[in-house]
Amino acid sequence: MKTKFLMAAAFAVVGATFAYAAADDTITARQNCMKAQGGFMGAAVPIVKGEKTYDRAVLDAAWAKQGEACKDWANFWGADTKTGTAVTSYAKPEVWTDAKGFEAAGNAAYTAMEALKATTDEASFKAAFGAVGQSCQDCHKAYRAPKP
Repeated sequence: MKTKFLMAAAFAVVGATFAYAAADDTITARQNCMKAQGGFMGAAVPIVKGEKTYDRAVLDAAWAKQGEACKDWANFWGADTKTGTAVTSYAKPEVWTDAKGFEAAGNAAYTAMEALKATTDEASFKAAFGAVGQSCQDCHKAYRAPKP
């Protein structure tokens, strides 16, 4: 009986370790997506400010990196990814307690980004960019804790 209990406890610990490792992997993937979105902003903001020349190839490359890093977006937000063991999550609890609001914020960001991608010249790009920046700001304000 004691041996069965010890084996069951050992399996539970191993299972929990794998669950936390999976959460860490997912949190890392989520953070890599956000970094790729930041990379896009790093390419776009200087264009919007007039500091760099509008270059659709540069923007397309940044979008491609973002698209690759964020392709599993729907899988990044499971309840098991609220916290990690080796990786710190900056997602606020509201991601899960206000799931409808979080989904709406994500949809607003996606819609704004798709409208930005549909632009065909510098003027339309600059005009559409504000909605992207605002959607990022709104989502982060409500759903992302500041880094210490």
